[in-house]
Amino acid sequence: MVDVTVVGAGIYGLATGWACARRGARVRVIDRTGIAAGCSGGIVGMLSPHAPERWNTIKEFQFQSLIGAEAYWREIETVSGLPTGYGRVGRLQPINTGRALALARERAVNAAEFWRGKAVWEVIDAGAAGDWCPASASGQVIRETLSARVHPRRACHALAGAIRARGGVVEAGDAGETPGKVIWATGVAGLQELTSALGRQVGNGVKGQAALFGLDARGAPLASADGVLVVPHDDGTLAVGSTSERVYDSGDATDGLLEELIAQACRVFPLLAGAPVIERWAGVRPRAKSRAPMLGAHPLREGQFIANGGFKIGFGMAPGVGEVMADLVLDGKDEIPEGFRVAASL
Repeated sequence: MVDVTVVGAGIYGLATGWACARRGARVRVIDRTGIAAGCSGGIVGMLSPHAPERWNTIKEFQFQSLIGAEAYWREIETVSGLPTGYGRVGRLQPINTGRALALARERAVNAAEFWRGKAVWEVIDAGAAGDWCPASASGQVIRETLSARVHPRRACHALAGAIRARGGVVEAGDAGETPGKVIWATGVAGLQELTSALGRQVGNGVKGQAALFGLDARGAPLASADGVLVVPHDDGTLAVGSTSERVYDSGDATDGLLEELIAQACRVFPLLAGAPVIERWAGVRPRAKSRAPMLGAHPLREGQFIANGGFKIGFGMAPGVGEVMADLVLDGKDEIPEGFRVAASL
């Protein structure tokens, strides 16, 4: 017997499956190619907030997801017995112009209001940030304490383990019959299906490429500078990402754009120079037309649901997405923010 079938074992499918299983539902998650086989099986895992300005319900939703992430991932680790790589380590960003410095200070004031003392956004001297800090033309950097990192692959497998520990099933294969209430979390394939069926662009795939270095900087903060994201993982590796490609020939093959990114990362973060690149990764992320998650009733399948469009913020939003989808599917309670509704991308 199954109460809920989730089609898709990426981050949104697994987070929704876990939220339902945690409430006692009998859950089956099925994916054609397996757990985290698509873009959720990446290597970067930077969980960072939108800038604290022009506050709205979407930014509040993201903020609550990020604030609750530590308890969320620790529970997953406890239930599954598997690591997720989660750590709220904060982030450093250089400030290179006078205009950027003024904006950073303005955002620090906004963060004090909107983040309500639960995290800090501040401008500090670059020297106070230590050797890990990227070079800053102004001598100042942004330091914020809301950002965290997670290891995407390990986090997905831990979510699957937690669902199984609650009596659920997570398996590879074709969806076939889908008993119970059904949630489609099929990423790029799901967006393509909607686009084809409706005859208009609903979303698309955006390719990203990233590299994993054999450099142990565990405990160091995340950093972003000149288009490069750096994520020191807790297993002694360090991820650098990522490209953003709307046009590409192969979604899962790396190419010269990644080599350019690696070279840029070594220029911006000299500590990377000489460290071995131990993995190169490419994948295609689902971007809904609205650029926000697409949550709610499925527009093609009456009585069924959709959770899609994670794009670059899927892991950061996952705790909240799972909860609002479980509210809707199990209890008929609709707490989905307006900007996340399916209609926003139709």
